[in-house]
Amino acid sequence: MGDTTSLERMTDHTPRLDHVVLWVRDPVAAADFYEKAVGLRPVRLPEFVSGQAPFPSVRVSEETILDLMPLTAAERMTMLPGSADSAGHPVNHVCLSFDGDGFEALRARLEERAVPVSDLSYGSFGARGEARRAFYFRDPDGNIFEARHYE
Repeated sequence: MGDTTSLERMTDHTPRLDHVVLWVRDPVAAADFYEKAVGLRPVRLPEFVSGQAPFPSVRVSEETILDLMPLTAAERMTMLPGSADSAGHPVNHVCLSFDGDGFEALRARLEERAVPVSDLSYGSFGARGEARRAFYFRDPDGNIFEARHYE
């Protein structure tokens, strides 16, 4: 795949992952973990701290973020019947892909912070085919992540 321009992205009607909402006990602490351990830049953190935004996020890519939803907001989740019951029930896992250097840097940052990581696995299937290497870790709220790289 070559580079795409903004105009090409606007006319490309392929569905894309916009965001994943993670339930967290402390959004500020979660944003700190994702920034320092995982390397994802916080979004709307000052606005959340000042009460201007209901939750902060962290940026995965130009098009994708992880929302760090406070567990205290569960009772206000009324968009569908039973939505509030999803609090405390994380998805199986979320997978983030990195280039080789980013993959190594992530593992090193997690280990520096004593975050347990799984053994490496090889050849697991994902959105871009078989990954060269992968491993799993948990965030401080118990959400499970897989990190992988393809190249």
